[in-house]
Amino acid sequence: MNGGAAVRRRTGFVYDPACLRHDPGRAHPERSARLTATMDRLEREPWFGELERTAADPCPVEWLESVHAAEYVARAEEVCRAGAPYLDVPDVGVSRDSFDVARIAAGAGLALADRLLAGEIDNGFSLARPPGHHAERALALGFCLFNNAAVLARYLQRRHGLEKILVLDWDVHHGNGTQHTFEEDPTVLYASLHQYPFYPGTGAASEEGTGRGKGATVNCPMPAGARDALYEEAFRTRILPAIDAFGPDAVVLSAGFDAHAEDPLASVELSTGCYRWMSERILEAADRHAGGRVLSLLEGGYSLEALPECVGAHLECLAGVSTDA
Repeated sequence: MNGGAAVRRRTGFVYDPACLRHDPGRAHPERSARLTATMDRLEREPWFGELERTAADPCPVEWLESVHAAEYVARAEEVCRAGAPYLDVPDVGVSRDSFDVARIAAGAGLALADRLLAGEIDNGFSLARPPGHHAERALALGFCLFNNAAVLARYLQRRHGLEKILVLDWDVHHGNGTQHTFEEDPTVLYASLHQYPFYPGTGAASEEGTGRGKGATVNCPMPAGARDALYEEAFRTRILPAIDAFGPDAVVLSAGFDAHAEDPLASVELSTGCYRWMSERILEAADRHAGGRVLSLLEGGYSLEALPECVGAHLECLAGVSTDA
């Protein structure tokens, strides 16, 4: 546990039971129990009622199309409404409700952004599914239909006029879709810590962006078996210096918790305490550069024991809840 005087913050929180209706198929790891188990844990916390509950509307198609091809958005709707078993690739299982649910997951970040920029909250977290960071401009991948973090980054720029956005991704799988969306864009810094080589095969340290975006992609590939110390070193030597050099106006966090030692889908062995440590460092960086503006979106995390624990620790940091014994 980390002691010390915590600074209380108004933290927006999105959870919509509609997100349970996305059904990727029997035995699929991205199941609705991820959210129900997490909510069961959170609702027992004494501070949970202090979060600023925020309702999410479905993301307007125009904002989906800010990062996705129009024909892809239309195809996603058609495939889901038809009751097809998957979209584009077999690991993106879908059901008739999946298009509508994916729009809610994308809209959650937008709802938090509106409250953040209106001064109603200091930061926010979206407990929604399906995740998004693998979704490419015109291709569903890795359990993801729409790239929630990328849509949010563009929304912050085009709706709210923020210039420079950091997208930090600590999901154990590299966010290929987010990197490809912004790899030529110097106004979005994409930084990722992930197991490598591993799914989806992207994320080598040599991938640094292209064209005008050269240098605005920072990949920190981690070996199987990596523990807290390697992540902390990467933060100190690469992530935090890159953030300080970039000076973001807001931070979008692709908050996957599947690098935890108990997660069944990967081989990185982080503790819950490391997620707390990383959360604290990002809040400090956001305070230095972005007026504390951090919007965090759930990505992966497939252990029904570790995921609720990690989300709880992350929310305690966002809200400035004291963890003194």
